[in-house]
Amino acid sequence: MPLSRSRDYLSIGEVLDNLRTEFPDITISKIRFLETEGLISPERTGSGYRKFFDEDVARLRYILSLQRDHFLPLKVIRERLDQADSNGGVPAVAPPSVVAPVPSAAQADPQSDGASSGPEPIATDVQLTREELCRAAGLAADQLAALEEYGVLAAGEGGLYEGSHLVVAKAARGFLDRGLEPRHLKMFRQFAEREANLFEQMVGPVALRKDPEARRQASGSISQLVALARQLHDASLGTSVKGML
Repeated sequence: MPLSRSRDYLSIGEVLDNLRTEFPDITISKIRFLETEGLISPERTGSGYRKFFDEDVARLRYILSLQRDHFLPLKVIRERLDQADSNGGVPAVAPPSVVAPVPSAAQADPQSDGASSGPEPIATDVQLTREELCRAAGLAADQLAALEEYGVLAAGEGGLYEGSHLVVAKAARGFLDRGLEPRHLKMFRQFAEREANLFEQMVGPVALRKDPEARRQASGSISQLVALARQLHDASLGTSVKGML
């Protein structure tokens, strides 16, 4: 990055101009915020203007790439910076995330209305106490409490957890291990509730009928809708992440 001919550092405006192509959403306010959070510490001139040297710009680029490419919260970014500082300084760019390829949807069975069979059904007859769920999912007690606070998990009757709760807890633990916080996972629950509400509107009239055949029909329709939603989600997500690779 070329520095000014008259000095060996950049002003905050010059940093903005140099990084805007790579990070279009960067603003002076954002740079100041990162400084307020202690993630960057540019020197100041006698008049109080910020002085960004090469290492300051490299550090800022590293932070911005962690936010853009890895979606990491500031707490985790600060930990990464501390680790990088102890190893001699931050790299020029953040290492790329490893994104597992999204498998293509299975060929639909002609008798299944386009829905694939999906994963094996979750055992619903499993009953776990709070301690057993934490142990099975590898969660700390405070992590489970935070997941419940944000509606990601909720115990069933008698304060017990079922197999579906264990699946959610294990998936949540995977996200937490990658630096996300329980509040970031709330959107998955919200999406699921919206889908469930939509399916209820579609199947509700049949489900309200009392005869067993109608209930079997409603149950089959729900299963097909869930499988279709899973296919749509996987395909859409695969398309969205393709540009990151």
